[in-house]
Amino acid sequence: MNKKVILITGASSGIGFDAARELARQGHKVYAAARRTNLMEPLKADGIVTMRMDVTDDQSMQDGVKKVIDAEGRIDVLINNAGFGFFGAIENVTMEVARNQIEVNVFGLARLCQLVLPYMRKQKSGRIINTASIAGKMVLPFGGWYHVSKYSVEALSDALRMEMKPFGIDVSIIEPGGIKTDWGIIAARHLKETSIGTPYENAALSESRLMHKGYSGNYLSSPRVITRVISKAVNSRCPRARYRTGRFSHFGVFLHWLLPAKWWDSLMRAFCAVTWK
Repeated sequence: MNKKVILITGASSGIGFDAARELARQGHKVYAAARRTNLMEPLKADGIVTMRMDVTDDQSMQDGVKKVIDAEGRIDVLINNAGFGFFGAIENVTMEVARNQIEVNVFGLARLCQLVLPYMRKQKSGRIINTASIAGKMVLPFGGWYHVSKYSVEALSDALRMEMKPFGIDVSIIEPGGIKTDWGIIAARHLKETSIGTPYENAALSESRLMHKGYSGNYLSSPRVITRVISKAVNSRCPRARYRTGRFSHFGVFLHWLLPAKWWDSLMRAFCAVTWK
């Protein structure tokens, strides 16, 4: 296995933290980026270089890429893992919050690609791995803006993959299913906060309780299953365009493809125990 220089975002917890540690233990040189650098302190024991990076701050991203290039002279792999989910009815989520959801999950990812691609193109090699979600393939009520962001990551990655192939640069998408991280707890809290006192309150609180229960229990897959497919995408000679794994990932997407829209809508409302006023 060739040692690679890897930059991974969203490395302060969950999937990013676990993947950074595993890749470093495989012998790669890993630069881990996130806003909360204190949470990445344990990664230093594995020889990982941590840095503060905010994917809504262009200068922060430029500085981060420059730090890697100055130290290593190259970036072999960019793993765009930073992201979050803000849940709430389309009517209730302010446009400011909606724009921030897209800024973090889509534009931050795209900007980092723009910053590393000139170096990869000069190397005539490179690999970009974008964390999408099965939320980019199917939709739950009250997740509209998050789903918009993940559908966008799917489309952007597909276009980028075709554009970069002539330059020896591979692009892969990771599509996690239900993974037990704090992501769902935070999304459930946002949903509750945006819905109290609105016409959507009963339905949204029901879904929020379901999300909180799912992400705080033992129903979902460990981040380790996503780390394994990220590792495959990093180390494979011919990486796949998509890696989909985690609880409900294959079945959920298949069901969404199979069912008529009315049936899917009814199923999602029943599954989320949605009782509309």
